[in-house]
Amino acid sequence: MPAHKSGETNITLFWYDTPIDKVKRICYSLPMLATPTEQQQLVDFFHTGVHQTYVKNEYITGPDETPRGVFYIESGFVKSYDITKYGEENLLIVRKAGEIIGLTWAITGQVKSIINTALVPTSVWLVTREQFHHFIRNHPEASPPIIDTLTNMYRLHSERIMTLEYRTVRERLASFLITMAKRFGAQSGNGLTISVPLKQQDIASSISATRETTSRALAFLQQNGTISIEQSLITICDEESLAAIIS
Repeated sequence: MPAHKSGETNITLFWYDTPIDKVKRICYSLPMLATPTEQQQLVDFFHTGVHQTYVKNEYITGPDETPRGVFYIESGFVKSYDITKYGEENLLIVRKAGEIIGLTWAITGQVKSIINTALVPTSVWLVTREQFHHFIRNHPEASPPIIDTLTNMYRLHSERIMTLEYRTVRERLASFLITMAKRFGAQSGNGLTISVPLKQQDIASSISATRETTSRALAFLQQNGTISIEQSLITICDEESLAAIIS
């Protein structure tokens, strides 16, 4: 069966003929449109805004809050989540430096009840929606990096939805860890360490499982040497074994 090598890390992903894998093949094959110059132009625009810093667990955008503008993450990690009808957090995505918060709202004006908090000390640049619109209207050449951002958001969202629908809990966990490793993985002495601190409850909500079931699935991966966990940081020790779970 064919294997696809991610461009972000050395982890190997295996594609199969399920609906989720067809979506992955389409989304991962989409080319990035922006040149480095166009990307830098967008960054330079955000640098004309207001610089803000947040401590760990501080709200960047709070519950039921109308967005104050569009945020460009300069450093740190941001947890984006909503609250279920049972009052529990539902992790949607973890964002990293170079990514944008509030882009969909800036374009559509639709306000969603998404909360963004700093997972670690985080700094951002903030521009108003009006400033963002003015920039885009007057700099159409800056559109490619925005299209790239929206494409990547769509890819991650589609992958998560399809994974939840077509995979078992263990497979969903493996897929989640692979995605996180692609986005946040750094080589360490034991393997590929996901540099974002992850609570079991966040993992459980992201893969639509109970905390107890997620804990057992993580323990299984630890016991067979596939992963190790230290201070909320997960290291993938055996990439092939993890990828084989979703085969």
